[in-house]
Amino acid sequence: MAIPLLEYAPASRNVRVEGFEVASDEQPRIFSTDNILSDSDMGNLIEAAYRQIFFHAFAADREPILESQLRNGQITVREFIRGLTLSNTFTRSFYDLNSNYRFVEQCVQRILGRDVYSEREKIAWSIVIATKGRAGFINDLLNSDEYLEAFGDNIVPYQRRRVLASGASEVPFNIKSPRYEEYYRAKFGFPQNIWQTTVRRYTSSDRQPKTGDPALFRSMAQSINPSGNLPQRVSALNIDYERKVPYRQR
Repeated sequence: MAIPLLEYAPASRNVRVEGFEVASDEQPRIFSTDNILSDSDMGNLIEAAYRQIFFHAFAADREPILESQLRNGQITVREFIRGLTLSNTFTRSFYDLNSNYRFVEQCVQRILGRDVYSEREKIAWSIVIATKGRAGFINDLLNSDEYLEAFGDNIVPYQRRRVLASGASEVPFNIKSPRYEEYYRAKFGFPQNIWQTTVRRYTSSDRQPKTGDPALFRSMAQSINPSGNLPQRVSALNIDYERKVPYRQR
């Protein structure tokens, strides 16, 4: 018999307050299959889903079967998100390398689009992981009333209400809660501080010299050190002009 979800009080976060701010670059872009007009729009939606769940997906991390099913209308966006969070990549990178509490925090951020309300919510969902397993926990998040009211079946989850009342914006989830916890970050050897003693300069392609440009041979010309004959220092008063003038001899 599964233990019922432990009750926790939702905090008064800005995610639970209606927004009146004017649309700007800080506002999240909503990707939904309701307004797909071309194949490129579907590609942008898929990339947005990868960014939300993985932050960055390498070629080996992608799920071509799920992408094909979504493009053909066989599954919804919610089912696509379910497949990504149950994939081997998400399991290996998030579940295996984090504690249950940290895994709860990251899943709530990526699936529900908000931070956890309190430590009590972490404990409540951790009990679900212990009783129902990882798949049961993710299914409960995707089947929750909060998810269905915020995103439904067709909208890619996003970080809700990043703009605060003061005009500042919250830190993105991928920066606030990186994929690996501190122990594994130290084990993998990052972050690394790289100090450079030389200043690197960047020149755009339109300003780089083309073939035949004299600037390409400037260094070669500067490396040449020609040594010519010095001019003779002879005074004009010591020159016998009469003897120097050619004349015909008889």
